[in-house]
Amino acid sequence: MTSVLLVLDPDHGAPPLAADLRAAGIHVLGACPCDKLVQEALRQGPDVLVGWSSHPGEPLFRALDILRTTQALPVLVFSGDAGVEVMERALQCGVQGWVVQGYAAARLRPLLQLVQARFRHERGLRDALEDLGHRYEERKLVDRAKGILMLARQVPEDEAFRLLRQSAMQQQLRVGQAAQLLIDAAQDAAGVNRSGQLRMLSQRLVKLYALQLACDATEAGAVRTLQSQAVERLEANLAQLGRLLSKPTFGDLLDGVLSAWKPLDAMLGEVPQAARLLKLDALAEALLQAAETLTAALEQASGMPRLHVINLAGRQRMLSQRLAKEVLLATLLPGPMAALAREAAERTALEAEQALAALQAAPLSTPEIRATLAAAAQAWPRMRAGIDAAGTPAGRQQLADASDTLLERFEQLTGQIEHSMQTLIG
Repeated sequence: MTSVLLVLDPDHGAPPLAADLRAAGIHVLGACPCDKLVQEALRQGPDVLVGWSSHPGEPLFRALDILRTTQALPVLVFSGDAGVEVMERALQCGVQGWVVQGYAAARLRPLLQLVQARFRHERGLRDALEDLGHRYEERKLVDRAKGILMLARQVPEDEAFRLLRQSAMQQQLRVGQAAQLLIDAAQDAAGVNRSGQLRMLSQRLVKLYALQLACDATEAGAVRTLQSQAVERLEANLAQLGRLLSKPTFGDLLDGVLSAWKPLDAMLGEVPQAARLLKLDALAEALLQAAETLTAALEQASGMPRLHVINLAGRQRMLSQRLAKEVLLATLLPGPMAALAREAAERTALEAEQALAALQAAPLSTPEIRATLAAAAQAWPRMRAGIDAAGTPAGRQQLADASDTLLERFEQLTGQIEHSMQTLIG
């Protein structure tokens, strides 16, 4: 038996809806005014809502609109208002049957059946449209995920789709769901990598500043070019992170990085002076700490354990530049400050060696990753030799070259881990 909830205006001209509906075999749950409509409909759960209003007003339409978005159901309204505007408002609120000056007891059952059939039809159309929209969005996700795999693994489109579908089957997911996970993983890995590069650049800039102070005029121009390139890269990374990261989630941390960068950027624009070296280093340390905080937050927010390895490999880039910087400071600073810089360099060297061992033991391993790790390990003795000879021009050049070689190797390694299949699809 069809159940009905009535919504009635206090109108003396209202037809005997309740009695006529019962006579037609309809179960009447009760009647309520407009201001109780949503509450009663949710409480009683009727099959159809039937209303009467000689001149429907905004209170009725507001209630119907709320009901449409919370618990949609078929609606039949009898009215004495023939205004087109009112009819259009009723349609906007999801009314399936709007009968103007046409009430008759004999019409109640077919009208109820009509609004129920129309409601089912409209719901079917909405479901079909939602399904079409969902499939379209899913197709976009799949195409985007395929593009990531094609770029990261250098494979054709059909192979990228095969890998994506295989991942979906292994995880018992739809291909679209697997695509979304891959996109999220790629974005998280990119965020950690780009943020980690800021750490490296903070130390590289001081290293290059110190090199300008240590070298002769003929070499200083080339070093200044490297410094300008590092500044451009840092600013490009900041812009990319601004586009990549959620501002409500990470905006405060990114703002902290920007705030730390501005005074350092200003000092780098001035002619290098030995008297400013310690101040520049302090500003770079502030930038390093802000970048460390951002990188750690990105790693923790993701929940992807593989991001730790990306972070670890990326941090080696920073340590290669930090170590060279500290050794150069030890040759440029006076007495006690030089001794402190030498002690810091030894700590950094030990940290870098321990991290290299941890990377060699990490579960993410492919032939490419193993080869890059081996190349980094082979470059390390040359870095040590440069440290020992840093008091001479040739030794400083060897130190600079070795630190750049290590930077290149760890850049390559971090990118390989970021784009590895284990990182992207597990």
